[in-house]
Amino acid sequence: MMRYALFVLAAVLLLAAVARDGVDQWVASTDLPPLVSETSVEVRDRNGTMLRIYTVADGRWRLAVTPDRVDPGFLKMLIAYEDKRFYSHAGVDLRAMLRAVGQAVVNGRVISGGSTLTMQVARLLEESGTGRWRGKLRQIRLALALERKLSKAQILTLYLTRAPYGGNLEGIRAATLAWFGKEPKRLTPAEAALLVALPQSPEARRPDRNHAVAEVARDRVLARMQKSGQLTIGAARSALSEPVPSRRRAFPALAPHLSDRALGAAPMTNRHHLTLDASLQQSLESLANKALFGLSDDVSVALVVADHRSGEILASVGSAGYDAGPARQGYVDMTRAVRSPGSTLKPLVYAMAFDRGLAHPQTLINDRPVAFGSYAPQNFDGQFRGELPVAEALRQSLNIPVVLLMDQIGPAHLMDVIRRSGVDARLPGDQAGLAVALGGIGVTLNDLVQLYAMLAQGGKARPLYWNADRPAGNAQHQIVSRSAAWQVADILAGITPANGAPSGRMAYKTGTSYGHRDAWAVGFDGAHVAGVWIGRADGTPVPGAFGGDLAAPVLFAAFQRLKPKIDPLPAPPPEALIVSTAELPQPLRRFAGRDAVFQAASDAPKLIFPPDGARLSARDGLPVKLRDGKPPFTWLANGSPILTGVYRRETALTGISEGFSKISVIDAAGLSARVTVYVDRD
Repeated sequence: MMRYALFVLAAVLLLAAVARDGVDQWVASTDLPPLVSETSVEVRDRNGTMLRIYTVADGRWRLAVTPDRVDPGFLKMLIAYEDKRFYSHAGVDLRAMLRAVGQAVVNGRVISGGSTLTMQVARLLEESGTGRWRGKLRQIRLALALERKLSKAQILTLYLTRAPYGGNLEGIRAATLAWFGKEPKRLTPAEAALLVALPQSPEARRPDRNHAVAEVARDRVLARMQKSGQLTIGAARSALSEPVPSRRRAFPALAPHLSDRALGAAPMTNRHHLTLDASLQQSLESLANKALFGLSDDVSVALVVADHRSGEILASVGSAGYDAGPARQGYVDMTRAVRSPGSTLKPLVYAMAFDRGLAHPQTLINDRPVAFGSYAPQNFDGQFRGELPVAEALRQSLNIPVVLLMDQIGPAHLMDVIRRSGVDARLPGDQAGLAVALGGIGVTLNDLVQLYAMLAQGGKARPLYWNADRPAGNAQHQIVSRSAAWQVADILAGITPANGAPSGRMAYKTGTSYGHRDAWAVGFDGAHVAGVWIGRADGTPVPGAFGGDLAAPVLFAAFQRLKPKIDPLPAPPPEALIVSTAELPQPLRRFAGRDAVFQAASDAPKLIFPPDGARLSARDGLPVKLRDGKPPFTWLANGSPILTGVYRRETALTGISEGFSKISVIDAAGLSARVTVYVDRD
């Protein structure tokens, strides 16, 4: 009998061993689903504050998380409620499963589930159901396999990342941001209880759709936590009185254009860090919307604010609304759109003139009619101011004085300085003309802010940057002298500010492009630089739009939202010459150009017709025409007088012989002009 019993025992042990080996083989041969889940791309500001979150490929919000970033109280409550032996079982809790089966048999319905957290993770990874025995068997097999491959912390991480919380919310972080507007690091017992209850029936218990059902489910969790000793009676009562959220909060969506740019530059990066300040960004996005009040629906606005000391961009608003509709084209990032800068380049021309010894802020310059071949620049209002200081010509943004300076400097030199400043200027045609001084090139708002940052930094340029993961460094390049940069800043700080401007001296310049297509305002103080553009994204005119009227008030408002007080501009450098016009060296008192000693006086007569080198017929006399000069005039051909005492500025000269002749005119002051022409008598 003893031998038989021993035989039976041996047989049972052998069968158990065979079964164990079979189960081991069955588990070992399990095909595991992908264990790495795609998670939402996050864009954060300089302080780690969330700027923007992107959904994953299937449109779900699923944010990366680890247990150490989740409130410990929630984790304890989750395990106590869902799987109290989580840290001791091998994926399947036989005691819980037998209890669940027994309760179902006795009550005729399911009272409690027997699934462990690992089994729930198995279901979430394969997105399989739970009702059929085949599905449950698959979850058991996969749970056993997961426990062999992963640590408990890794399994818990998968649950915290994939658990459903209603709608397209997956994972604890998406849930806390949507329902409570915060990260899951610190949760109240009431919040934790709701988050424990939601994954069991995420759609039926959605607080925004079935508020009462969600509250009952939360209270059930709190009651069990009190009964098990996880919560005191006082803590449970306090949690029961806390309201359940009734709406879902929007996810952060600040700086959409720059966030898209960061994502496009590094699509495989899951977390991007920008130099922006989330609070300032939100404030300026609100300002952008207010700035367009009263304007047509297709007008947009863009703003950029940077710290010119470090080169960091602190705010970048590409439009008044990313989803503003087709008329406004809010999806277009107007901080990067190439547009004509209008008068905003004039300060750079003046800085170059100061550097080259062509002028000083107190040099007198003549605002009068001029022509450079066929190009005759006009002031915006068509008026002429006569002789005035260079500083005042810049403050009034006159066109003729800056073109006179540009003619002496050379447009190619201006383009070189612009490009060395870090600006990718677009030049229509192959060669720069004098009109570049008046905005005849294409630049972006980012470009203009870069240029003015250079002036604010004493003529030193460093790249502005927005990607905190790729800082631009501290390398600076001297573009214009610090004295020239200071002189320009001092002039611009003397412009009368508009109503609502912050107190303190701020250097700024406005501009309006040809046809009122673009309204600009760019300015800086001792620490920050900012730029504003207003116009239509498609480049069509905005009738009546002026930089001073539209863009300047937005610029001042941006500085007020940036900080309570303007930072002072720097003191003049020792080499800056601060004197009156009378105290300047004689060549600098009046602007005349480098070749003035070889040129006729500005009020000398000038032959408009015939042009030098022309071939003309003179059957009825040679027509001549002049401007300037003081009548009466004397006309000569080849040194011989033909007409004297002439007061008219247009006449005809007779008796000119065929062939080459030198035609001269002398005015009452003895000033003269001459041309050489070929006269044809046929």
